[in-house]
Order: sequence, then structure tokens, then C-alpha cells
Amino acid sequence: PQKRWSFLTSKMSGLEGQSSDCTGLLFTLRETKSAWELEMHRGSGEINRMMFEAIRDRGGLGLTEIEMAGAADEVSRAAGFGGRIRMRTWPMDCDRVVIAAGRSGAVPSYFDSAVAGLGASPISSLGAGFARVAEGEPVLVDIVHLHRGYVSDCTRMFSAGRLSDEWTQRLDDMAQVRDLVVDSLGKGDDCSAVWDAGSSLVAEMGRGEHLMGMPPDQAKFLGHSIGLELDETPVVARGFDRPLQVGGTMAIEPKVIYPEGAIGTEDSWVRTSDGMECLTMGKSFPILTEW
Repeated sequence: PQKRWSFLTSKMSGLEGQSSDCTGLLFTLRETKSAWELEMHRGSGEINRMMFEAIRDRGGLGLTEIEMAGAADEVSRAAGFGGRIRMRTWPMDCDRVVIAAGRSGAVPSYFDSAVAGLGASPISSLGAGFARVAEGEPVLVDIVHLHRGYVSDCTRMFSAGRLSDEWTQRLDDMAQVRDLVVDSLGKGDDCSAVWDAGSSLVAEMGRGEHLMGMPPDQAKFLGHSIGLELDETPVVARGFDRPLQVGGTMAIEPKVIYPEGAIGTEDSWVRTSDGMECLTMGKSFPILTEW
């Protein structure tokens, strides 16, 4: 990082006083997607669904997270994934198939999200690792795919055998939070107000200490805009005192984290003049699948 900073400073020092950070301008330009861009998002969502179908068909009891991620990777690569997920926030990076079986869903990481996964090794401590699927444990699968550069982001739950009533209630609660966030954004509420409403509902459910992580490692958002990058604006979080614009695209992902694992749901959406439209699989793929 120091060498890179020094290089950029030497190259751009002549612009001092003549230029400023253009990040906000770029984000603003990207907040509203064209009809063509929305088609790319939908195409990305279709491939994302195929990746989940591969995990549904090839996953199960005793398999490792990384074995199942490989099944999804195979689909993604064959469909043209180029190998990189772009993020503007430095030095964030992202593994496109996060699979967290049981307790690995509770491990915090450097990544600013609810669930990051153990990863394959300490040098690659993000995404799927070598934890095996055990009976009755939640298996969270969070997949990002890019189609011609455009992001789709989805989360679904799996289990080998039946989850306990406690886990299924947690998932039902997150589905209720998702519905609130979707409805509020579709009506044009400010993103910060949607965060307040969503987090307040989670607190009323008695799950505030588990929303998007456990203290002190809780992510403070319920949705993030997507496009050519995974971390576009606005975000369902404090400080974003404006609505998601018509034509804006966002991944909405309420999750709760406990020492025994993580559970939640996620789909990618676009705001239209009639409300929110799901760009990914939505209700056509269950939020919980039993192997």
C-alpha cells in the first residue's frame, strides 16, 4: 500500500488544487441503471440461480463448503464469469461463493458484511472453507455472479435434514424484515429511515444483538446498491438520507448471526415506478432447502 500510495502521489502531484475525489460523482452516475444494464442484471440473476441449483443438486451431508463452492464455480465459469468482483472500497475484496456451514457462519472477518466464511486458509480467509455439512445445522450460501460486469447477489439457506424450530423462526423473522425493507424502498422512503425501521423491527423481535453479526463485529446495513461494483450507493444504513432512485438496483440481505451459525436471505432488486422488482430468483427458489 505504501509503494502504491507513493506512486500515485508522484504521478498526480501536478494536479494538486485542480482536482478532487470523484468517487461521489461516479457513484451518482451509476445509481440509475439503463434498460440494457437491467437486462444484464437479470441475466446475471439467471446464472446465479443455476449456481444455487448446482449446490442444491450436488451438496449434502458430509461435503465440505469448498466442494460445494466448486460446483457453483463450474457453472459460473462456463457461463462466462471473468474472475473478478469489483469493489470501490479499498482494500475490500470478495469471494463470490461464500458457504458457511454451522459455526463457520459465526466467525467474524475483515470483510464488512454479516458473513464472510472461514476461507480455505489464513491467507485466503474469506469464502468457503473445509467445514463439513453436519445434520441439522444451518448452511448459509451467499453467491455473487457477474454477467458482462453486472452484479447479482443472492443468499439461500440449506440443511442436511430438518432445522430446529428456533432456526426456522429466525429465518421467518428475516423474511419479514426483508419484506419491510422492500416495501419501504419501493414507496420511496429514505434509505436511512428504512435502516431505522428494519433494525427497530429486529430489536422488537429480540434479535438486535445478532443483526448482521455479533458485537463488536456487526455490519450496520440491510442492503447495498449493486452495478458494475458490489458496493455502490445508496446503502440501507445511517447517513443515506435519500431514497433509492427509480432505476436503482440493490441487494437486500437481512441476516442474524449466532455462535452456532448464521441465517438469512438475500435477493437483488430494482426500484420501478410501481415499486420494487426482483432481479434474481425471489420466491421461485425457496429460502430454505433440505438435502
